[in-house]
Amino acid sequence: MDPKHPLFDQIEKKTNVKKEDIFALAQSVANADFRDEKTVRDIVSRVAKLANVEVSKEKEDKIVNAVTKNNMPLNISSLANMFTQK
Repeated sequence: MDPKHPLFDQIEKKTNVKKEDIFALAQSVANADFRDEKTVRDIVSRVAKLANVEVSKEKEDKIVNAVTKNNMPLNISSLANMFTQK
């Protein structure tokens, strides 16, 4: 994807997350092993920090379990929904 695409400017405005940070995260997880619990916990932590969202231990456990057990599709919408669920 082209980082100069206007979509990324819109995402940056809406989320207050710099597009450079989004691309850095995307590159770092491109070849990640999503079956590895430690890797997934690290990614959850990094995403939460980027989004300035506090993730409880219980919610982190649910996300990690869902991802490592392949109980959810691995796309941004699914992950975003898990972060925002109460």
